[in-house]
Amino acid sequence: MGGYFGAVSSRDIVMDVFFGTDYHSHLGTRMAGMAIWSENVGFQRQIHSISTTPFRAKFQDDIQNFSGTVGFGCISDGNPQPLLVRSHLGMYAMVTIGAINNTKELIANYFSDQGRQFMVSGDGKVNQTELVAALINEEDDFISGIRHVHEVIEGTISIMIVTDKGEIIAARDKIGHFPMIISKDESGYCVTFESFAASKLGYVEDYNIGPGEIVRVTAEGYETLAPAGDMLHICSFLWMYYGYPNSTYEGVNVEAFRYRNGEIMARDERARGVLPDVDYVAGMPDSGIPHAIGYANESGKPFARPFIKYTPTWLRSFMPPNQEMRDQIAAMKQVPVPELIKGKKILLVDDSIVRGTQLRETVEYLREAGAKEIHMRSACPPMLYADPYINFSRSVSLMELIARRKIVELEGEAGFEHLDEYADVRTARGRAMCDAITQEFGFDSLEFQTLDGFHEALGLPPESVCTYHWTGRD
Repeated sequence: MGGYFGAVSSRDIVMDVFFGTDYHSHLGTRMAGMAIWSENVGFQRQIHSISTTPFRAKFQDDIQNFSGTVGFGCISDGNPQPLLVRSHLGMYAMVTIGAINNTKELIANYFSDQGRQFMVSGDGKVNQTELVAALINEEDDFISGIRHVHEVIEGTISIMIVTDKGEIIAARDKIGHFPMIISKDESGYCVTFESFAASKLGYVEDYNIGPGEIVRVTAEGYETLAPAGDMLHICSFLWMYYGYPNSTYEGVNVEAFRYRNGEIMARDERARGVLPDVDYVAGMPDSGIPHAIGYANESGKPFARPFIKYTPTWLRSFMPPNQEMRDQIAAMKQVPVPELIKGKKILLVDDSIVRGTQLRETVEYLREAGAKEIHMRSACPPMLYADPYINFSRSVSLMELIARRKIVELEGEAGFEHLDEYADVRTARGRAMCDAITQEFGFDSLEFQTLDGFHEALGLPPESVCTYHWTGRD
């Protein structure tokens, strides 16, 4: 994943870019960068690793040397960026967010012309943003170049460019999988992924860039260079997991959605006769908590926190690439409250159940600490697929997904012919999978939110939302 914040103004925008980018730190854990342009100095750029140190600490010295009226910053789980590019289109800085799934083919085609090359990392991989720049530079102007990128890549990519003319060119990905929002203040405009980052800095939201739309933004205003397409397919996990609680996408606030989602889960369970009698409802920090609050409000059971996330030293940005270490760190962050566990009947709500590794450790601890009953709820349907548009679960074999493993145990790979049934726990197959997971983890009960319940909570047209993780369909 990743996030971006760009600004162009009649005043210096360095501090806006610094704080605006920092407000995207929850979207990435590996790399961060800033690029600022000034008419007197030109481009100034810095890139740092944020795998062990948060964005603010890494860039607080750099910003003392930056000045300019246009620039941007990015948080990334992928390649170092922004990149500075010099071509027949001029000098420009660029960031990208998204996933390209046909990288090898695009590189091979690019190399078909002799004399072309890419800089590579130690593992031989090409920087995604450099590849996008190369594709743009095959055309005669930015508009044609960005359209060319949207046509030839498999996947989807959002692009932000700062030119040496003191302007931002913002291009949302072709299916609108990621948000791109223009906001304004009295001196200029900003372009951002997270809406709250703009409002916190005093900007007022003014325009949502459409799928595939290309917009030029200056201190005086903005204009559409290429119109939006008809297909909106925004990522459902922005509301389920990635998005910050204060942010709003397509008019739907993240925190408000999570409350409604939890309420609908409890309402539907009551209607089906599976609402358990518990002492309290709890959420797995952080994103599981608002779903749990909604569930508690609707069920009439009190909300409590048997686990508290320790934040002073276990920073979100400290997330090494090794999965075993990530699991250990995730467990270390959650500090239990024994007095809220012993002898209690607890219903836990998490945003999703993916592999089940961390969940297993949580359940084992609760049993050891004397929990009387443990009821588990997933705020989304079973995870059965890896989304081709983001990196969430993409590095994971599908057979690491707990739902897939249970399907194979139940009826072998032949079960994959019935994934639509397994995705809905109201069907016989879905119930069997749910019961198998319940038995493995030792829950007293387990339920998943339904796809219908998710769409009701969100309130957007279902065809405008990507639910690939659950349905396997674009």
